[in-house]
Amino acid sequence: MVVLSHQTTLNQFFLVNSCKPITTTTTLSTKIPEVNLFDPEAKTLIVKACQEFGFFKLVNHGVPMEYMTNLENEAHRFFKKPQSEKDRTGPPDPFGYGSKRIGSNGDVGWVEYLLITTNPDVISPKSHFIFQQNPQNFRYAVEGYVGAVKRMCYEVLELMADGLGIKQRNVFSRLVKDEKSDSCFRLNHYPPCPEVEALNRGNLVGFGEHTDPQIISVLRSNTTSGLQIYLRDGSWLSVPPDHTSFFINVGDTLQVMTNGRFKSVKHRVLADTTKSRLSMIYFGGPPLSAKIAPLPSLLSTQEESLYKEFTWCEYKKAAYNSRLGDNRLKPFEKSSG
Repeated sequence: MVVLSHQTTLNQFFLVNSCKPITTTTTLSTKIPEVNLFDPEAKTLIVKACQEFGFFKLVNHGVPMEYMTNLENEAHRFFKKPQSEKDRTGPPDPFGYGSKRIGSNGDVGWVEYLLITTNPDVISPKSHFIFQQNPQNFRYAVEGYVGAVKRMCYEVLELMADGLGIKQRNVFSRLVKDEKSDSCFRLNHYPPCPEVEALNRGNLVGFGEHTDPQIISVLRSNTTSGLQIYLRDGSWLSVPPDHTSFFINVGDTLQVMTNGRFKSVKHRVLADTTKSRLSMIYFGGPPLSAKIAPLPSLLSTQEESLYKEFTWCEYKKAAYNSRLGDNRLKPFEKSSG
């Protein structure tokens, strides 16, 4: 757990790590789009949500609730361990346990996390060590949950293709289904921080604003709020938590493949003063060698491709060498030369 014992320590954390509290403006009149996976109109509603928000809430998704609660219980059990035990599964390489530091470029947040590869072909000593150091129940909980979420994710991606009128409905899902898919799974724990309320200095950043570089992100959290998405009018919209549902994010790669029709959503997490937030995110990525470019079937006769072609490996490397809040796609836009 990220524990601070008194106000002086917290002030030092702000100063040393540049993790400054922020003041948030939220829009109350805007509602998060909600899609029932088995609604006959799901494909149309998904496309509309991805175009307008890059984000939607998915209900009636078919993932058993027991998978979610089992994993949540196992995750809490891990994060409650003594710090010395958790540190044995870190530092992240990028897989493994991390605390406060996000990536290697100076970004920080009021968070501790586990990052695990979901590709059995990827040799990750840290992922293997995490499973080795925890009861077998932890591995079963992760594998059961991720397996169910993957299947749901494939269906969502195929509905996106249907909604866009693409004949090849697996044009997105095949990249994530590929045995070499570079996908991963993350557990984020945001401990409560009552000291922030006493300081009266605004909200503490749990995870700074960013977009996800992959094709799609599938998020589920406990009942603690904190997630916000950035709207086109420049305001931040707080996402009411729902532990029975999933939230789907459009990633940078999907924005490129749809030539900007779908918008990669900028989002962030604010830490709560009294309650811990636990979120679990599956990031569906393509194989490293996959070539990413706007789909020809989506380009009309007069429409220009907005992005240069690149491999996922090239984009991933560029993304992970950038700061969290950078516009990672800009160097890959054709207008940037």
